[in-house]
Amino acid sequence: MKMTIDDVTFDEHGLVPAVVQDAHTRLVLMLAYMNADSLKRTLETGETWFWSRSRAQLWHKGETSGHTQRVVDVFLDCDGDALVVRVEPAGPACHTGQTTCFHNVIQDSSAYRENGEDLGETLSALYALVEARKRERPQGSYTTYLFDQGLDKILKKVGEESSETIIAAKNEDRSAFTKEACDLLYHLLVLLVERGVTLGELSDELVRRRGEQS
Repeated sequence: MKMTIDDVTFDEHGLVPAVVQDAHTRLVLMLAYMNADSLKRTLETGETWFWSRSRAQLWHKGETSGHTQRVVDVFLDCDGDALVVRVEPAGPACHTGQTTCFHNVIQDSSAYRENGEDLGETLSALYALVEARKRERPQGSYTTYLFDQGLDKILKKVGEESSETIIAAKNEDRSAFTKEACDLLYHLLVLLVERGVTLGELSDELVRRRGEQS
């Protein structure tokens, strides 16, 4: 359903919480607040603007750091009192340099799972890091080297890691097989970023196939 600013229910301070999410990796980047003016500017400029409660003023994300967020779409929840803003970030969201502001652990998620950190979260974080490497090209980074060499080099590495994973799977060394599978996943993520395919697209395709096969 198509909504407008008039449909947003602002609180008694004239604010609405806005959850900012990476449009490609689906990683939650930050939580901030918008008033009617900042929301209007966000929609008009295509970059995120917020209201600073501590400074009592508008602020444009990335105005000083350069880490702007290009808006892909904005969603309003069913009660009309919260927003999700999906963006393409031009750098880390957090002032600490972390990709996401949500990097401090209160309760280790392994307490709720048998096998440690959720694979989806790990892949999302790694995808975001690979994207940053492609964008920023820091010297000395192996990922930078792969992107500098181009598609053929990346494809060659995916082929090599596939073969090594197959060979490791034929043996009894579980640890070696796990390591080779991780190498393959990493290089596959590099290939996905190089070709502009997102984890969201993979997820959507897997969901579609699950529906067909059920």
